[in-house]
Amino acid sequence: MESEVVVAENLVKRYETFLRKGIIKRERKIVEALRGVSFTIRRGEVFGLLGPNGAGKTTTVKILSTLLLPDSGRATVLGYDVVKEATEVRKRIGVSLSVEKGFFWKLTGRENLTYFGMLYGLSGSDLKQRVQRMLEVVGLEELGSSDKLYEEYSLGMKARLSVARAMLTDPELLILDEPTLGLDPPSARLLRELLIRIAHDEGKTVLITTHNMFEAEIVCDRLAIINKGKIIALDRVEGLKRSVLGDITLEINAILPVRVSLGKVADELRIALGRDVEIEPEEEGARIKVILSPKEKELVTQKALETLYSLGAHIRRIEIKEPTLEDVFIELTEGEAK
Repeated sequence: MESEVVVAENLVKRYETFLRKGIIKRERKIVEALRGVSFTIRRGEVFGLLGPNGAGKTTTVKILSTLLLPDSGRATVLGYDVVKEATEVRKRIGVSLSVEKGFFWKLTGRENLTYFGMLYGLSGSDLKQRVQRMLEVVGLEELGSSDKLYEEYSLGMKARLSVARAMLTDPELLILDEPTLGLDPPSARLLRELLIRIAHDEGKTVLITTHNMFEAEIVCDRLAIINKGKIIALDRVEGLKRSVLGDITLEINAILPVRVSLGKVADELRIALGRDVEIEPEEEGARIKVILSPKEKELVTQKALETLYSLGAHIRRIEIKEPTLEDVFIELTEGEAK
């Protein structure tokens, strides 16, 4: 389909390594980095590969970046095969596999981008304008850091410059391997906002790898959870939560009038909400729990509060407990381990 920027089909990659057995003897071992990985990435979305260290994230992006050959399976980027048409793929992607590697420490940020722009075939006013534009997009110009030596850059500045380099040729697909790793919270936040803007406002496609649950939840439109070389789940964040852990819990702590029994409160709430209600006594009141779907959250909460107010209750606390992406990940990976 035209909207599918990346298509990965049953990618397999194995590495040969050797384990030391004593001083001299070594034992050959085959590591299965990818065991049949398949997914698609759509135009204009931020797609995440989420998984622990060693799960296969970097191997996957290296194959899509034409830096590594798969042992079997097939992948295309914008319709071009990453093995047979690697040159065409490289023309259309921007890649950052490390925020620090590959730059010249004695050159400024601007000079570094100019150098790489020339390697990418840019020249003249087009090169100058493109470098200036990228420095502005990633915020280095605003920080006054574009003409500082690279060796003076903080890790956050280096991360921004790495993204700027990946975007120099205006690629249709941006591939970033753990782009916020090691960054301080403000720098990481700015970089996440930049990635969302690139995809949603400029229509680019962004693929990131991460093992940061918080980052995946706020940045990615869709994400694939990868573990031990296999995709074990793929959906939007909310879809993953619902499919793995189900509904959410509305919990209300209320002080009840002396004349109102817990039984009456439970009966009135069941009638108003059309569902079972769990109610437990507390000092001077009760704790009320209701299970509901995300779509019902606002309506059910409003009806529950209206019912309690009509009974003369005083609300002390309202809490909606939703499963986190970390909960989903632990549930899935622990299931894999069994």
